[in-house]
Amino acid sequence: MKSRFLFPYWCRYLGYVCIVGHVPVMLLGKMIGFDHQGSPDQPGIFSSHHLFFIATTLLVAIGLFLIAFSKEKIEDEQISQLRLDSLQWAVYFNYFLLITSLILTNDIEHVLFLNLWVPLIFFIVRFRWVIFRLNRSLSREG
Repeated sequence: MKSRFLFPYWCRYLGYVCIVGHVPVMLLGKMIGFDHQGSPDQPGIFSSHHLFFIATTLLVAIGLFLIAFSKEKIEDEQISQLRLDSLQWAVYFNYFLLITSLILTNDIEHVLFLNLWVPLIFFIVRFRWVIFRLNRSLSREG
């Protein structure tokens, strides 16, 4: 993966801020009374409940995107290869989960919503795990 298409290293921290900032926003929204059901006085996509849901979902999606596609401190060919392998595994896992969910459930809305999170979360977890294992093996050798 070409590093020119990656965000700068500091964007990872901005992504963490978006995800961690999502928690108090959701708690505040639940205290005020926003939830995922629409309001009877404002039906449709312009209801305050729907707009709150869109805003919080975008906050997490942008945070995950920034974490997943930010450069490492040292971005070399090995890190690029690990990133590409993790991305390939994330796509495989996502399609396996998508096909299985479509066959076994009738709730398409939740399946598609799950499809928004799973590839990025799986990619981040696997990429971080492979880098952790690589660093651990390098520290044992040295």
